[in-house]
Amino acid sequence: MDIKSDKNRKSFKNFFKQTFSSLGVRNFRLYMIGQAISLSGTWMQVLAQGWLVLSLTHSGFQLGLVSALQFLPILVLSPWGGMMADKFNKRKIIIFTQGMFAMLAIALGLMVVTGKIEIWMIYIFALMLGIVTSIDNPTRQSFISEMVGKDRITNAVTLSILVVNIARAIGPVIGGIVIVSAGIGMCFILNGISFLAVIVVLFLMRSGELHQSVSVKKNKMKILDGIRYVRTSKPLSNTLIMMAIIGTLTYEFAISMPLLAQSTYNGTAALYATFISAIGLGSILGGLLSAIFVKKATQKLLVFTALMFGLTFTLVGIIPSKFITTILLFIVGVFSVNFISWGNSTLQSESSNEMRSQVMALWSMAFLGSTFIGGPIIGLIGQYAGARASIIVGGIAAIIAAFIGFRSIKKSNIQKLNTEIIKI
Repeated sequence: MDIKSDKNRKSFKNFFKQTFSSLGVRNFRLYMIGQAISLSGTWMQVLAQGWLVLSLTHSGFQLGLVSALQFLPILVLSPWGGMMADKFNKRKIIIFTQGMFAMLAIALGLMVVTGKIEIWMIYIFALMLGIVTSIDNPTRQSFISEMVGKDRITNAVTLSILVVNIARAIGPVIGGIVIVSAGIGMCFILNGISFLAVIVVLFLMRSGELHQSVSVKKNKMKILDGIRYVRTSKPLSNTLIMMAIIGTLTYEFAISMPLLAQSTYNGTAALYATFISAIGLGSILGGLLSAIFVKKATQKLLVFTALMFGLTFTLVGIIPSKFITTILLFIVGVFSVNFISWGNSTLQSESSNEMRSQVMALWSMAFLGSTFIGGPIIGLIGQYAGARASIIVGGIAAIIAAFIGFRSIKKSNIQKLNTEIIKI
């Protein structure tokens, strides 16, 4: 019995070590602590912003327009953000952007608390938030590899996205409680304070333990260089095309979920929080499964995940039951997080050190910047055809993306086979 229990302890220890291997890196461990606190505040703000816009305007189009304004700078400026990340110290850039996020959130919160908020102020806030994000996102994405190195990048990306979705499960619940007890404005103020956690842990990191890439000193790198580089690699281009489609029409949860809660089910902010938290809880499970069983993402896994994401999300738009919808959203979370995680890690592992920030800037454009196009479209569909129709459109988009990815893999395999035949 002693020998057997000893073996069980060792196997559990090995399992834990493999699943959370990147947390063995002190700098990354600190980063995750800061992110866990800050992202919980961010998801509170996501809930509060959507509900605030609907409360002021009762318009799905206005909800989509605010999202469009927030993500327009990401679509346009992310390549420059990637170039800044290549040229300057990433840790210092993130400290600056987190400070800007904090000031913006607190300023908006004070406007709401004092009763002076108007919809045009939210437009300006969304635009400013997008400008800062266009610098912050590609920098943070590429900073992960600096913390853990290339060998642990898949595990680190999976765990970082897992933390995002733990926050997605917790943040809206806290946000719902704060809205009921203290008002919408306090969600923004508390989010602003939460950014201090990231700033503190960044100062606590050890610079000597970072795997810093050589900065681009000559300003010769052009924006188009990243696009040309991606076109030379099927895994990179295929992943980005799929994400561009899904990012445009499927990942519009901030628009489709409040519309579903308010317009379809006549619910309150609590129901909206339940839907977002269900996606977050499913994402936690999906992230854990990925960390345990997937050592390296493949294109086939990415295509399968996109297909299942699309099918389950389409069902959300069809099933007329709050309970079943919540369960389906949990399943959507499982597949959606793995699509992001495996797509992200594919880009980071397939990119060279010199081009990684540029590639991740394109990822930001495809994932976040595409909302500038998709947000108003989904908002208009939701307003005039209903929230269910907007969700079904998103589900079908993911299925189409999976089909395109499958065709690309099949074509690539045929080309490889033909090359091998010629060599023989």
